[in-house]
Amino acid sequence: MKLLRVGDPGREIPAVLGDDGDAFALTGLTDDIDGAFLASGGVERARQALAAGALPRLDTAGRRIGAPVARPGKVVCVGLNYRDHAEETGAAAPERPVVFMKDPSTVVGPYDAVRIPRGSVKTDWEVELAVVVGAEARYLAGPGEAAGHIAGYAISNDVSEREFQLEYSPQWDLGKSCETFNPLGPWLVTPDEAGDPQRLGLRLSVNGEVRQDGDTKNMIFDVAHLVWYLSQYMVLRPGDVINTGTPAGVALGLPGTPYLRAGDEVELSIDGLGTQRQTFTDA
Repeated sequence: MKLLRVGDPGREIPAVLGDDGDAFALTGLTDDIDGAFLASGGVERARQALAAGALPRLDTAGRRIGAPVARPGKVVCVGLNYRDHAEETGAAAPERPVVFMKDPSTVVGPYDAVRIPRGSVKTDWEVELAVVVGAEARYLAGPGEAAGHIAGYAISNDVSEREFQLEYSPQWDLGKSCETFNPLGPWLVTPDEAGDPQRLGLRLSVNGEVRQDGDTKNMIFDVAHLVWYLSQYMVLRPGDVINTGTPAGVALGLPGTPYLRAGDEVELSIDGLGTQRQTFTDA
């Protein structure tokens, strides 16, 4: 099942896609697709209402698609989680997940414009599989428990300003938390439809030229391991987002490849999770 949010920022209508691709409003079931909805069995209620034909159709033609999850409590990111990406940046493959946080207010819709920060010369792209938490995860006993805490998956663009990230501070936050730096969506795809999260192709192009073409099977730490690992150090709550890392092909790892400039168009896709596209603009 695919969940989405349709409408202007702050006024999105929660919805679900039917098998025919038409959208159906969930306004009779919930005010939004957020942590409270996920924690209270909202996904299953939406599934039952859709199957029963109890939901009104929603016309999405010409309307903005928002991020599929409203107001995530936190965005947890995993760096250097693909061996080829670690190699291209000159870093050793990590023995434990490299974890950092991203300001959750960076999350925007999958087709929203991304603002290049003032003074930026190294704004970069990163296609990633995002995991959306569906049930509280705290000190899980092992990776085998992770599946019961995952609401679904989405495409994430972990946009990064490399000069801010790597040259201005010993921490990565400055280069990761600029406004609009986390387009998410277009949908939240439930695990039953997404299938094996370790068998998904990821692709990204800049102005029509392919830059990244990877596969989640090449993660150093798989999704189940990451959810388990993070739960040992923080409480993962419904609606939280985990960005699981990016494969090779970022500008940082491609000497001579230009970083993003105003007017550039970036398109991302992941098997079964759809496609997103952003035009980059000056802040």
